[in-house]
Amino acid sequence: MADILTLVFRTFMSQTGRMKPPSPGPPPPAAPSALLVGARSVSGSVLLLAAVTAASQAGRRVVFFSPAQIQSLPGTLQRLGPNMSPQSLKKIQFFYPRTLAELLQQVAGLHEATGPSSTPPSLIIVDRLESFLCSAGLHPGEQSCAAHLSALLCDTAAFFSQVLEQRAPCSAPCRILASFQKEMDTGPAGGEASAADPILNVLDRYFQTRCTLAQDSGYEAAAAGLQEVWHVYLSGTTDCEDVVQEWQLLISPDGLMEFKWI
Repeated sequence: MADILTLVFRTFMSQTGRMKPPSPGPPPPAAPSALLVGARSVSGSVLLLAAVTAASQAGRRVVFFSPAQIQSLPGTLQRLGPNMSPQSLKKIQFFYPRTLAELLQQVAGLHEATGPSSTPPSLIIVDRLESFLCSAGLHPGEQSCAAHLSALLCDTAAFFSQVLEQRAPCSAPCRILASFQKEMDTGPAGGEASAADPILNVLDRYFQTRCTLAQDSGYEAAAAGLQEVWHVYLSGTTDCEDVVQEWQLLISPDGLMEFKWI
């Protein structure tokens, strides 16, 4: 999924970011699944950018699950509104399950709506995994619900990937992109917090790529006169080697989001 996220970052890259040459070393792998870990407001906006980018630029059919209806779009998408193709946006289908049970039922029923004349989704997005898991009354020592949901998402994506390949051998496989907010975030890359969070440890077994969002409250953010500055860490494993790619997310007071390659 690093391919979709990288496409988002490049699409909404700032002009200064475009001037900087790519950093050396291989990028994170284009894994079947990726997990955004960080503040809910920012990760939700990135997921929306991913949905629109996948539908408009990659021509993917997207299904987007969220525990609550989306009230407003990020400023970046509002500004692009007049230039976005209505036909592209029709490729995004929103679902609003309220509980984990409803989410499981809706994900399991996706294949029933895919007939010979319909296009299977090639991107499944789940916003705010923690909201669904909390609705199930999860306690720190109970990770079975997280494993059940993750396994169902992976099995569903594998099913759609098989259907897509049968219809067009060169088509891209179905990917999964989800967000999760930990109760406490410590450290810019979330290393220690990950070890202390049993639910996140379970999710990491199923989501091969991690996208960690860490807010920068230092001098650079204040000097830039921006509303927020975030560090974005894309991490994964390729050829048995751990790889981390770093970006910077700049959010202006009007909600405009721009990315810079660090």
